[in-house]
Amino acid sequence: MTTNVPASPARRFDAAIVDLDGTMVDTLGDFEQALGATLEELGGQRLPLSAVALLVGKGSEHLVRSALPLAGLPDADPADALARYFRHYDTVNGQYSNVFPGVREGLQALRDAGLRLACLTNKPLAFARGLLESNGLLVHFDHVFGGDSFAAKKPDPLPMRETCRALGSTPERTLAIGDSRNDAQAAAGAGCSVALVGYGYNHGEPIGAVPADFHLDSLADLAPLLASPTA
Repeated sequence: MTTNVPASPARRFDAAIVDLDGTMVDTLGDFEQALGATLEELGGQRLPLSAVALLVGKGSEHLVRSALPLAGLPDADPADALARYFRHYDTVNGQYSNVFPGVREGLQALRDAGLRLACLTNKPLAFARGLLESNGLLVHFDHVFGGDSFAAKKPDPLPMRETCRALGSTPERTLAIGDSRNDAQAAAGAGCSVALVGYGYNHGEPIGAVPADFHLDSLADLAPLLASPTA
């Protein structure tokens, strides 16, 4: 575990907001398959997994719009491409993905500590719920919100604030858990503490360079952060 947890007082939270892609589930394979099928259908070229990894995290619209010129389709209609992408993604959702090691243990630790949990992702809500359910993770969450649940997506802090409201927790007593600068910026803007995992998708940038309250190797490392200050 490589965290910058202070040696003195333990932290105590009432709730946690957990990102999905790159934090709980490795979904790059799903993105690669759905996006590749879309680009080929439009007469373009598939992108390698390494290129797709740099584009995910800011929502489906950003992913598809950014991929079109890279695939040799600079004049393609983004709205049409997005509709095609959603159709392909619906057929592959979860088929080429895996839950990261330590995620189940970390979620159980959050629950055992009495925290209320929400999943907040930029993935469309229907896809997010389906992915969580197919991997047996949905049971851990009181709420699930997607990129189409609010008027803005991360890194805007609005989704974090609204998720705190739904959880009945103040931002100051809510821990946001993610894998990217998007998560960190949204959490900081909302006033939440943030824990970042080191294995996810951060647009090709080293996650250690992103300011955070905690840097984790695994969600299983969350347990020491959850004790009451009076414990």
